[in-house]
Amino acid sequence: MFYCCGITDAGNVRDHNEDAFLVNKRVVTRSHKEYKTDVPVIAAVADGVAGERSGEVASRIALELFSSVKPSPAVDYKQKIMSIHRVLQKFGVSHHTENMQTTLCALAVEPDGRTIMINIGDSRMYLYRSGRIKQLSRDQSLVQLLYEQGQITPEERIHHAKKNVIFPVLGNLDEDPVPQIEEISGGLVHGDIIIMCTDGLSDHLTAGEIEDILAQPKKLPLRLADMAERAKTNGSDDNITVVGVTYLENQ
Repeated sequence: MFYCCGITDAGNVRDHNEDAFLVNKRVVTRSHKEYKTDVPVIAAVADGVAGERSGEVASRIALELFSSVKPSPAVDYKQKIMSIHRVLQKFGVSHHTENMQTTLCALAVEPDGRTIMINIGDSRMYLYRSGRIKQLSRDQSLVQLLYEQGQITPEERIHHAKKNVIFPVLGNLDEDPVPQIEEISGGLVHGDIIIMCTDGLSDHLTAGEIEDILAQPKKLPLRLADMAERAKTNGSDDNITVVGVTYLENQ
């Protein structure tokens, strides 16, 4: 059995929320949601590109379209993602909001337990196991590229002047995104927690802070709320969304 929950928050500064999340085929743009389910499982977060007034529309449409995916070995996840991309492009042009774009970070668990990560942009997916977190997604951003090339340090990534420059995401008219689609080796085991979040959270929490919060003896929604509050306390000036998915064997 899987237990999934998520929260989204406009944050300290923004007057509207361009984030959204998907759990149990329901798109949530405010407050929180939780549920229990068996396989197949689908959950995701999306972050409308900052500065685009239709970012909230892009994130909601992307998740509504992605909610129709029923994970199985027969699904062509790349084809599904690119289909969503084309819909957003056409919607933007027809509604004169050509720059509406969004990130997408998603988890799909198939009936046989095969677990797929999908990422476009700089929202993140982590695996929390045995008290430690591991980032599974790769930030599709200029700062990440500079870091991988050895031009900046890990510390410089946090406050770099170009930290908001990301590679093409869903809805971009000039260039198609390149989805990162990977199987999570070995799937999930009892007690694992998958965390998906937008950069309003990940830019303002260290790995150690996330581990400390997830180690608390609290229900998962309360731990997610603590993560969001800590990010705001640490100075986040963006919308904040975080989703947790945990596998509970024989429950």
